[in-house]
Amino acid sequence: MRAILALLACLALPACGLSPMYAGGGDAAVAQGLAAVEVPAIPGRGGWLVRNALQDRLGIAGDAPTAYRLDVRLDDTLEALGVLNDDTISRERRILRARYQLVDAATGAILLDATAGSDAGIDVVSSEYATIAAEQKALENLARAVAEQMATQVSLALRARGAPPQ
Repeated sequence: MRAILALLACLALPACGLSPMYAGGGDAAVAQGLAAVEVPAIPGRGGWLVRNALQDRLGIAGDAPTAYRLDVRLDDTLEALGVLNDDTISRERRILRARYQLVDAATGAILLDATAGSDAGIDVVSSEYATIAAEQKALENLARAVAEQMATQVSLALRARGAPPQ
């Protein structure tokens, strides 16, 4: 009985209208479009981390002539959350937000204007070195998360647009 239900579910799946975004692997229109996205330098350590993560994610299909530019502005803040009786901070929150635009390099048209962001909690301990290391590790993790959100939205925008311009 379970086998019959599984078979019926597999037969019904194509009817739902879902299709793989990267069907065709590196030759897929979305993969080729991602390979054609240039990410200019982003200021700051967080910018360097986000740019590297984006280049890793967008360059899956290899190199292609630049057809799009992804302009990114980052806002990296660190705020105190927990304050003890003696006015020392016991917990911090690191917030990384990105405002980005996908621009058609040929026409200058903005294809996508969006934001992405993530935050992380950090325990402030008696060792200043450990706290700084935790803040830096949080920034690395946040940069990967924000870059992943951005890459997903860019992929969806390119998929909606169709094949990259030649």
